[in-house]
Amino acid sequence: MRQASLNARDRRLVTELVYGSIRRQRTLDALVGQFATQSIEQQPTDLRLMLHLGLYQLRYLNQIPASAAVDTTVEMVKQNGFKGLAGFANGLLRQYIRLAEKGDPLALPADLAARLGIFHSYPDWIVEVWLGQFGQVATEELCAWFNRSPHIDLRINPLKASLEQVEAAMQSAEIAVQRVPPLPQALRLPQGTGNIQNLPGFAEGWWSVQDCSAQLVGHLLDPQPGETVIDACAAPGGKTTHIAELMQDQGVIWGCDRQASRLKKLQENADRLQLHAIQIHADDSRHQPQFVGKGDRVLLDAPCSGLGTLHRHADARWRQTPESVQGLAQLQTELLNQAATWVKPQGTLVYATCTLHAAENEAVIEQFLQDSPQWRIFPPELGHPAKPFVTEQGWLRVLPHQQNMDGFFMVRLRRA
Repeated sequence: MRQASLNARDRRLVTELVYGSIRRQRTLDALVGQFATQSIEQQPTDLRLMLHLGLYQLRYLNQIPASAAVDTTVEMVKQNGFKGLAGFANGLLRQYIRLAEKGDPLALPADLAARLGIFHSYPDWIVEVWLGQFGQVATEELCAWFNRSPHIDLRINPLKASLEQVEAAMQSAEIAVQRVPPLPQALRLPQGTGNIQNLPGFAEGWWSVQDCSAQLVGHLLDPQPGETVIDACAAPGGKTTHIAELMQDQGVIWGCDRQASRLKKLQENADRLQLHAIQIHADDSRHQPQFVGKGDRVLLDAPCSGLGTLHRHADARWRQTPESVQGLAQLQTELLNQAATWVKPQGTLVYATCTLHAAENEAVIEQFLQDSPQWRIFPPELGHPAKPFVTEQGWLRVLPHQQNMDGFFMVRLRRA
């Protein structure tokens, strides 16, 4: 994209085609399998990807005429070494068009998980997890929501600008931002605003890009000026810089992460926002005895499967497996047990993930509380921005199809 001389409209189309065809690859594979005379496994991978691009335009986009989608796909097949299969591609796409005029041509199995998985394009195991946790209606709504293009939220830096000031600057640039209650620092951008770095206030450090769900984490931690706060898995730094803003840049915030390369982004963000209280520490947070008993507040934004942000990471649904989730749950448990030792008596610990899988969320916390009876859940009080998301158990869950934000789980714990 950096090298291509495309206008803004064509860049958006290329992005939509690439991300969309990756998200919808199971559905598109199912259609190719229905209409092709040979199995998917026998087809060259590049040819299958070209068929995906054509079918994606026909099935999911309204702005491209069907004839144009077919012609450009067939031409692409010819130009990429499959001239002899151009007729096959043309016939397959035109067969889809003919059948689609009579109704949806996609054949679906009777099994519920497989049916939803093929129709919405997810592995069966993710659908089964959500069916078990949320039921059929909510699962269908989640599946549909995560296939939408992601929105972009801004978090205003109150040390540099007010919400009203950023609103006015955006409106002057003809960008119709929206507030997102109950988040006090959040503005949502409309689709297609272009390069983020060109928007008013970026260079001045007036705001950062951060989804509203992630903003809730900082508010739940509720750091105060002058405290010592430890962020156990800080990179790339969205929550760390939010903590510094909430503390009025007064105190000490340790931004820890195992990968020094990822911490460079944290430093860049801190520099742009002109924050000075953050100190960076590169090492594995499972083995940091020097922090024991030092933190007034500790945040563990744990590595997770990301099942709450599948709309932002088109390939994540295909990368994660039940086995990878088990490995992550073990890592999360080890990190949580270590982070808990960093908290001072009467201190606060927040555990958060951007996933919707009980094995990484509720199960981890339930096991921790069972093994550590001195800890208690400490839910937010009335008037707190996170209060609307509190469950009867006291932890918080953000469900995208209900709140129109990334999926998140978080819980605030306090040691007696």
